[in-house]
Amino acid sequence: MNYDQTASTGMSPAVAIILGLVYAAVVIFEIAALWKVFTKAGRPGWGAIIPFYNIYLLVKVAGRPGWWVILYIIPIVNIVIHLIVSLDIARNFGKGGAFGVFGLWLFQIIGIPILGFGSAQYQSPRPQQQF
Repeated sequence: MNYDQTASTGMSPAVAIILGLVYAAVVIFEIAALWKVFTKAGRPGWGAIIPFYNIYLLVKVAGRPGWWVILYIIPIVNIVIHLIVSLDIARNFGKGGAFGVFGLWLFQIIGIPILGFGSAQYQSPRPQQQF
């Protein structure tokens, strides 16, 4: 009995290579989009490729204090904090709350390229609305 690696995964090597290339292309595209978002916001674009520093830059683009990065480590709290940061980033780029929720929080893979490659311009962080 000849046992090879493809038998354990059920995927042919050609399909695995194609999926790997597609994944790599999507990752590179998303890094380029985030790079553009940071550049539009006056932040260093290369920060898009540095783990944790890119979260710090997102928090700063949102106009929030840098220590909020710590809140991303706390389970459940990180979901709420990311929602708030997404809404603030959308507002600072002149987009509405729906774009913040759907474009940047739920479907960030679509929203970040819209901000980065689209016509949205970064406006300095606006003051938070009082409720």
